[in-house]
Amino acid sequence: MRIKNTNMGSFLSIPDLISLLNLSFGFISILLAINGFIRFSAIAIIFAIIFDSADGWVARKIGRNDEYGFGKNIDSLSDVVSFGVAPGILLYSVCAVNTPELIYISVFISLFIVITGVLRLTRYNVIADYLDFKGFIGLPIPATAMLISTFILTGIFHINSIVSISIIFSLMLISSILMVSNIRYSKFNNIKIIIIALILILLIIIPIPISYNRIDVPATILFILTLIFALNLFK
Repeated sequence: MRIKNTNMGSFLSIPDLISLLNLSFGFISILLAINGFIRFSAIAIIFAIIFDSADGWVARKIGRNDEYGFGKNIDSLSDVVSFGVAPGILLYSVCAVNTPELIYISVFISLFIVITGVLRLTRYNVIADYLDFKGFIGLPIPATAMLISTFILTGIFHINSIVSISIIFSLMLISSILMVSNIRYSKFNNIKIIIIALILILLIIIPIPISYNRIDVPATILFILTLIFALNLFK
């Protein structure tokens, strides 16, 4: 099949603009992280996750025919930035601020997040049209981004930096391995938990202080829900 019209307008659709918002917030997260605005960097990643969820929903609602796979590719490329590079930079920045003695370990783990994220997204693009399974092979990359973002937003770093960094190092290593694993994750359709997650995200985004002993309650609950999903415990 030959392509005669290569104008960008022939490929670009409304869902792609939403994917670019995902990309934009991922880039903003990176800028915020390297300038020391750790909490806002984590929140920017959550915004990126929202737009990543919205682009596919909009594409289905308008009945988009993505004949050449433009939407699939722009979505994956945006995800690399927002859920691979941005979490990696965020992890590095958190470590630089809290435990600079572990900075070289954070470089390795941050790079590992990016590499496994790229591998996971590439495999998805290759196998998506050939699966008889309506779900995901390997942990979806936004879940890894949500894990690090919500963990940072919990405020646990105020308690013990070394312990907290060790926990997030372990979580990121495990989630990165899960991304390239052959484990099957079903698409999550529990409406009640989805609504709860949306409310929690709203409470995180809107600066309404709901905390206990300096621990952010909405972020902690959302972190636990994401961790349960990552461990494939939702049935």
